[in-house]
Amino acid sequence: MTIKVFGLSHKTTAVSLRERVAFQAEEVPAVLKLALNALGVDEVVILSTCNRTELYMSGADIDAGRMSDWFCGYHEVGHDVGRAELEPGLYFLEGKAAVRHLMRVASGLDSLMLGEPQIFGQIKDAFTVARSSGTVGGVLDRLFRHAFTVAKRVRTQTAIGNNPVSVAYAAVSLAGRIFPDLHKCTALLIGAGETIELVAKHLLQRNIEHLIIANRTLSRAESLALKTGGAAILLSDLPEHLAKADIVIASTGAPLPVLGKGAVETALRKRRHKPMFIADIAVPRDVEAEVADIEDAYLYGIDDLEAVIEGNVRAREEAAKEAEHLIREGVDDFMYKLRSLETVDVLKSLRERAEEVRDLELARALRLADSGQSVEAVMRQLAHALTNKLIHHPTVQVRRAHAEGRKEASDWLRDLFQLPANVPAAPETPLESADPESLDRHPRPES
Repeated sequence: MTIKVFGLSHKTTAVSLRERVAFQAEEVPAVLKLALNALGVDEVVILSTCNRTELYMSGADIDAGRMSDWFCGYHEVGHDVGRAELEPGLYFLEGKAAVRHLMRVASGLDSLMLGEPQIFGQIKDAFTVARSSGTVGGVLDRLFRHAFTVAKRVRTQTAIGNNPVSVAYAAVSLAGRIFPDLHKCTALLIGAGETIELVAKHLLQRNIEHLIIANRTLSRAESLALKTGGAAILLSDLPEHLAKADIVIASTGAPLPVLGKGAVETALRKRRHKPMFIADIAVPRDVEAEVADIEDAYLYGIDDLEAVIEGNVRAREEAAKEAEHLIREGVDDFMYKLRSLETVDVLKSLRERAEEVRDLELARALRLADSGQSVEAVMRQLAHALTNKLIHHPTVQVRRAHAEGRKEASDWLRDLFQLPANVPAAPETPLESADPESLDRHPRPES
């Protein structure tokens, strides 16, 4: 039941390489089945995000070189087109290290943004796809479910996800302090780049009711509005829409401010001085600094947000230490359960052997009873025969182990059958006078 992880991440490989070997969501079901057959593994789950591509596997014999050949071959990464550049960033973990890696990834401890929560959902999606594709069995099913439990414990028992560590997330979190119920708010986003798109994503996660996207180029505003369910306007239309906004977040990259003090004052009068939260996360600034002097306008600049982020990063790093402790406990617990599973087949065979002996001796006892022997005699014979048959082989093996110097076998026997310690050994029965049944009770080591 070997568990292994093969892959790469933002910590080991540049984005230019990661994007070349990422699996597209629509191809994963087919790739899972392909990997199962090509690699000879028993189970496989594929996790592919913008920051990592990893295969989680279970099987008796999984080789790192074979994995690398298959992975590079599938993505058509040859020696002449980047394999030598890619391979130093590939990692291959097994056993306890692989289990720990999954739990750290699920808990956000291995993320580009420490403690980010999105990876948990991405892992759950990857696991669901693998289950639906029939490439998850008992081992990976137990592993991923255990990892989810540990990750939830990290989230609930530490502050790893409590503090924003990106400018976009910090801006939305600060807006939530001014307006605790964002669902009823309208947000006006000025700009349509990556930062504003991330802001929109965080706002939607907080169930914002209305989004307005303002941009110098209407087509870009419309593109983002289409993704977010918002409305698109031109920057020149800001004055007529500003009063609708409870939240204004700006990031345009324009050389001069696009939102001035006068425009904000006019909007607040139309709002009857209902508070307006404004976050300027652009450099150079998009909002005139004098806006901070307006009553009912709460302006936060990039320096304010970065100060919040710096403190939150330190808080997350402290929380990460607590999280690592929970993960160590989770890994030890899972490895203990995994090792116990490895005894299932042995215990099943032991029970089958005991039941076979029982059935044979019971049939013999019934024949003796049918022949007219007394019930007491038959019962004594049955008990005697069962005892001899069941302890014969263990007795032989323990004596052999002692003869070979492996005296710990006796300790195991005491533990297995709860025997008292330091019981004097019974005298040996001379072989020349022993009957076959006494040989069962006192067998000598096999040569």
